[in-house]
Amino acid sequence: MKKTGFAAAAAWMALVAAAPVTAQEFSLKMHHMLSANASAYTELIAPWVRKVEENSQGRVKIEVYPAMSLGGRPHELEGQARDGVVDIVWAINSYTPGLFAKTEAFELPFVYDNDPAAANLAMRDMFESDLRDEYAGLKVMFLYVHAGQAFNMREAAARTPADFEGLRIRIPSRIGAWTADALGASPVSMPVIDIPLALQEGAVDGVLVPWEIIPPLKLQDQTEYQIEGAGKTRFGTLVFQVSMNADRWNSLPADIRKAFKDASGRDWLAELGRTTRRIEDEGLDVALNAGNSHIELTDEETAEILTALEPVVDRWIAEVGRKGIDGARIVERARELIRENSQAAANWTPPTTA
Repeated sequence: MKKTGFAAAAAWMALVAAAPVTAQEFSLKMHHMLSANASAYTELIAPWVRKVEENSQGRVKIEVYPAMSLGGRPHELEGQARDGVVDIVWAINSYTPGLFAKTEAFELPFVYDNDPAAANLAMRDMFESDLRDEYAGLKVMFLYVHAGQAFNMREAAARTPADFEGLRIRIPSRIGAWTADALGASPVSMPVIDIPLALQEGAVDGVLVPWEIIPPLKLQDQTEYQIEGAGKTRFGTLVFQVSMNADRWNSLPADIRKAFKDASGRDWLAELGRTTRRIEDEGLDVALNAGNSHIELTDEETAEILTALEPVVDRWIAEVGRKGIDGARIVERARELIRENSQAAANWTPPTTA
């Protein structure tokens, strides 16, 4: 006697249910503040997600939730990972001032130079010896920086500290605020999404942000000048982290942990730095194509800015010293490792594929 269509389907479903699970055994939630279309996500984080999933041969599925869609505020992201509210986060360290005090050294002007790949590798090299204790409750997948803070100005073609005096500059962090202070400008803090309106209304004279942010915020329409130091020198940067809840990490089998580690190694950090630089150049091109002017300071002008910003480093050393941190040693070591890794990053070539 033939089975009816319904009975046959039910029998097939029973067989499927009884079959061993071989794919997507580990589903993890990743939370971040970016839009789903932001270049920092599509070109920096999404490729890492794909690498992990591919390395696991389909056993890992990372469900990504953009734009704080799981709730909370951007400064709460790393706390969500520590508390196990989500499994993985992309977070900005400086949104929780003082919590990552030693890592913050890499954000300082003239500690960070103009080489994101070298800074990424330096943080990795320094992590076990100096930084790990700041990330209790987290398993850091990797730390990285953007291409660095540049001045995006409405009308002022500022080239010297005297040119910045009295201007209102939107800043991204406390290091950014100290940078504005050192130049005689007034720091203004606001969410990044408020920048276009603030520029349009003249609430600020300029903003300290990387050029990668020009296209999504259409800053080419609100600014006239994009200013950086000689040789693409920048005035500090921001540190970002991709981290997992430590208990969730420890619950994963060794081969799955290896899938994450292999996706987050030195080759990835060097690649990440180069991608960051490419995105940065594309952002500047948008501004130039709109008729804006790119100002690269002379060596002499850059040296004058450097002299004005030296107190920022001293201020940071004094600040962390009150927490018992040897800031001078951290700065010296960070600079040393960035120099060492600048050559290593320059010699890196993408792995060939079959």
